[in-house]
Amino acid sequence: MTTIKKVSVISTGRVAIHPEHVRASGRPQLWWLLTSRRWTAPRPINVYVIEHEDGLVLFDTGQDRASVTDPGYFPGGFTGLIYRRLARFEIGAGETLTAQLAAQGYDIADVKTAIVSHLHQDHIGGLRELTRAQILVSADEWASIREPRPEMRGLLRAHIEIPGLRWSHPQFQPIDEIAPFTEGHDLFGDGSLVLVRTPGHTPGSVSLLVRRPGRDPLLMVGDLTYDDHLLAEGHIPGVGEKDQLHATTAQVNEFRRRNPGLTILAAHDPDAATALAASERT
Repeated sequence: MTTIKKVSVISTGRVAIHPEHVRASGRPQLWWLLTSRRWTAPRPINVYVIEHEDGLVLFDTGQDRASVTDPGYFPGGFTGLIYRRLARFEIGAGETLTAQLAAQGYDIADVKTAIVSHLHQDHIGGLRELTRAQILVSADEWASIREPRPEMRGLLRAHIEIPGLRWSHPQFQPIDEIAPFTEGHDLFGDGSLVLVRTPGHTPGSVSLLVRRPGRDPLLMVGDLTYDDHLLAEGHIPGVGEKDQLHATTAQVNEFRRRNPGLTILAAHDPDAATALAASERT
């Protein structure tokens, strides 16, 4: 029985970041963040849409348009400076999550489950629009917003702890057939959508393994990488815990080695949409 009918990608705008963000340079993060004068070309802010027979599923929710229209969206002072130096966003009036889903023929009210890879601003932007969905985030990631100074770690609590949302935390269980991963959370119990832990960019980051009958698998990885070619070569991004990023990158590449047809989809990889389209043709 075919449980996944379609996988597609929408974009809630574009973001320019520093080259050191994409690929670690060895320089301290705060140093390059405050001093770098170079910016990448605008990259997509991807949301992955999965039509499962048990309901519509999103992987990540994109960036909030209010972040470019509301002067009070970000903190002030030095923390606000960090956010301004971190990224430059371009989000049009028609690039909200609701509008982008509608353009693909979906109603935001039909979203059953939204998985948040991690709680940074460009992955939680559609939360206010998902009042009917179950929101999944790892327990480790959720706990991180309770630690001191979350805004300095990219966690905007005012845009995360929104009244009325239905949060839940996946329960990871041993799963043998996804080695080298040893645990996963099977969303619907049919093996088609399995969450795995991929810490490094943040302590509680997760990725989503998508398995479709008769086609090669997909792995949606959030911000573990910004370019799958760099990931394949073992390079890590410049934001996160270095040793953990290296360990998770090696684990994902080992999974790739064991699954040669695997397509890896990152949130801001400019080639992700093309890679997804190619996987649909195989």
